[in-house]
Amino acid sequence: MVLGDMSAQTVHARRSRCTFTGPPLASGAGFSLVDILVATAIVGVAMAIAVPQIGTALIDARADAGMRQVVGHLRLARDSAMTQRRTVEVQFTGTNQIQSIRINGATRTTIARAVLENGIRFTLSTGVPDTPDAFGNARAVDFGGPTTVWFLSDGSLVDATSLPLSGSVFLGIPNQPLSARAVTVLGPTGRVQAYKWNSREWR
Repeated sequence: MVLGDMSAQTVHARRSRCTFTGPPLASGAGFSLVDILVATAIVGVAMAIAVPQIGTALIDARADAGMRQVVGHLRLARDSAMTQRRTVEVQFTGTNQIQSIRINGATRTTIARAVLENGIRFTLSTGVPDTPDAFGNARAVDFGGPTTVWFLSDGSLVDATSLPLSGSVFLGIPNQPLSARAVTVLGPTGRVQAYKWNSREWR
């Protein structure tokens, strides 16, 4: 009987030692209000820094895309004039459209039409000077007045009287100086050159 009682007491004692009956531990149970506020503040600062940079990068990318669109269109018009041995007329219409037309006698065939996207327009940016080519910046599409020009079969760009004509096309997003871009054409050779404004100079 004594051995049996002791054995039961021993078992009960062992069970008591293995059972946790105290209050739950507080450490590692979760985040305090201070932790949450600090984390929120860090995320807020990071967003405040990142959002303007993302916005600037987006404007830059859109302006570059518009510039490449104009350059590609003009080079296509020039190449078409040279390879097909035909005069190609280039029209700048409205604030964001370009059209190229191949002229073969009385036949006129549209070979390309482009509409600038993402808010890009033919526009002059306040405080942004003329390009290093200095072909003029009196207006957004500046070929000395006309907004229609012609590429001849020798690659040159001319006016309505077939005289070589150099000029510039300025584009960007209105009221966004860092989006300023320019494309120039050298009349005698038809060379097309692109420029990007970096807030200090054309590059």
